[in-house]
Amino acid sequence: MDLSDFFSSVFDFSDYGQLLPLVTNSLWAAAILGLVGGLIGIFVMMRDLAFAVHGIAELSFAGAALALLIGANVVLGSLVGSITAALLLAVLGLRARDRNSITGVIMPFGLGLGILFLALYEGRSANKFGLLTGQIVAVDSVQLNLLAICAAVVVIGLVVVWRPLTFASADPDLAEARGVPVGALSIVFMFLLGLSVALSIQVVGALLVLSLLITPAAAALLVTSSPRLVVALSVVFALVSAVGGILLALGGRIPISPYVTTISFAIYVVCRVIMKVRGRSRRFSADTSTVSAR
Repeated sequence: MDLSDFFSSVFDFSDYGQLLPLVTNSLWAAAILGLVGGLIGIFVMMRDLAFAVHGIAELSFAGAALALLIGANVVLGSLVGSITAALLLAVLGLRARDRNSITGVIMPFGLGLGILFLALYEGRSANKFGLLTGQIVAVDSVQLNLLAICAAVVVIGLVVVWRPLTFASADPDLAEARGVPVGALSIVFMFLLGLSVALSIQVVGALLVLSLLITPAAAALLVTSSPRLVVALSVVFALVSAVGGILLALGGRIPISPYVTTISFAIYVVCRVIMKVRGRSRRFSADTSTVSAR
């Protein structure tokens, strides 16, 4: 199979114009989740919570699988699972070492429960697969409204605690000495993170949630140190990944998550190359200045 045969087997844009109006809700949902992922990802990177995000995703997957098994709302089940895991980490894992060990305990437990619930579920196999790889192309108005409400809670919550949370994330010891309620902020942030993880699972599934909550922020931090520009780039990168993934998946024959993760990874690689080129340019300029001074 040559390259053209591969692309023809993966993509089919023959009915793209007719299909695009049918996924309006999905595009709005992707945009909402991109905004949330880009904003929350900055603090995830600052607080070194990448591993914790994966642990929360596993318990969120278990909650969604249980909801699927008993016929309840899958999004609601995912929210309950992720918020439970996030609050457990916030209360029990105040120190990084404790948080990592607790995450290591939660991850296999949540994954095991999720697999158990899916094994007991006798419905469509596509529903099972969607929990792992995302199913945003099937978003209806009710789900979109729920996503929008939860996303609004996350964004408003971040805006309210942005300044003290930034201080506590950058230097928790100094922030605590200055009277900032570091413990309370940690619980609030983990609650918001739990909501964000549950929402992101609707796009890329439980296995690849890091592509929306980690990669865009990590890429933004590679190319700038300006706080405002980091936030703006992180949101833009997450939006491009989520919405671009939807647009590609519409003409593709595989689940949405590979498209989202590939776009997100490509953005990260480009940003890393830019960082390397800038570093070499700065070293060259410094060497040139040194030679000139001599």
